Amino acid sequence: MLKGKKILIGVTGSIAAYKMPLLVRQLVKEGAEIRLVMTQAAKDFVSPLTLSTLARSPVLNQLFDEASWANHVALGRWADVMLIAPLSCNSLSKMANGGCDNLLLATYLSATCPVVVAPAMDEDMWHHPSTMENIDRLKKHGCTIIPVGYGELASGLVGEGRMAEPEEIAAYIKEFFATKETLKGKKALVTAGPTYESIDPVRFIGNHSSGKMGYAIAEELARRGASVTLVSGPVSIKCNNPKIEVLKSTSAAQMAAHCFDHADYDIAVMAAAVADYTPVEVSSQKIKKGDGDFTLVLKKTEDILATLGDRKKEGQVLVGFALETQNERENALKKLQSKNADLLVLNSLQDAGAGFGTDTNRVNLYYKDGREISFDLKSKDEVAKDIVDAITELL
Repeated sequence: MLKGKKILIGVTGSIAAYKMPLLVRQLVKEGAEIRLVMTQAAKDFVSPLTLSTLARSPVLNQLFDEASWANHVALGRWADVMLIAPLSCNSLSKMANGGCDNLLLATYLSATCPVVVAPAMDEDMWHHPSTMENIDRLKKHGCTIIPVGYGELASGLVGEGRMAEPEEIAAYIKEFFATKETLKGKKALVTAGPTYESIDPVRFIGNHSSGKMGYAIAEELARRGASVTLVSGPVSIKCNNPKIEVLKSTSAAQMAAHCFDHADYDIAVMAAAVADYTPVEVSSQKIKKGDGDFTLVLKKTEDILATLGDRKKEGQVLVGFALETQNERENALKKLQSKNADLLVLNSLQDAGAGFGTDTNRVNLYYKDGREISFDLKSKDEVAKDIVDAITELL
């Protein structure tokens, strides 16, 4: 499974570093080629000699000494994946904020390969708001987070914060490589976020979509090897994944134009909350408040999902989204059929933690062949994996 794979491992200062020789040994036995970078603090917890012996390569620690310079750029380009384990609270903070005061951080910032991290810290540190914010930042930067475990901690407490066990990390890395190529060669089109329909230069009709779900789906498709075009409405999220082409749009008409220009897709996921109506006339000047009521005349926008459904070719997989407040299943099935979609993802605003603006979601999947699957509340990253799993099966 890992034969010939190049894995760059970064080790930071945590008591969990004592587990790293077991992980390195297992990855080498699986056929992986390993290189290691340690922080100075990590050397207090595990011997560089032990790791270098097991990895069969030198362990790097300094950016430079009197005789040589460690080429951190080359390291980040050499690897198929960079694994940072354990990731301490201190190094997490530096990574999230662009710190670069050691070789490991310099390598991380210049890495062009995917980055996977396995955090390790005590429970209170793990649950601290600043830690959670830093974890969210790493996710937004494209890093994959291996979940922490629950159990006895170095402090003697029992709770969350344990680094995943070496066997779990090895399995995660093998899964990473197994899924990385499943969609290689496929073209994916994803929409995300809201649209804004101008009334005048100041005001618009919009909605509360954050774009988080669509961006998570785009990231997951790219992680599995697809070439992704993301058509994004106005959101605050930034996509730093070089494998994703982001096309910005504001109105439904602009989003539609981008989608129709990229209709040669293998996979299309219409996750955006596109306005159904737009003003017939847009004032060139700010509309001033008058004495009476103000009437705004609206016209329908082009239905992007329906148009793509009408134009769908054999072999293309089209996925639609529905956000409902009542008669959820009935409306979802109606939309699935009328838009000629292959899969319909239902969100209900009746479900706590689902819908706009949250980091979690709960979805039901409705297939063209009549199947229905319900999922529990999960992070949007996990929901994205479930949706892409379903798409992969359809392909």
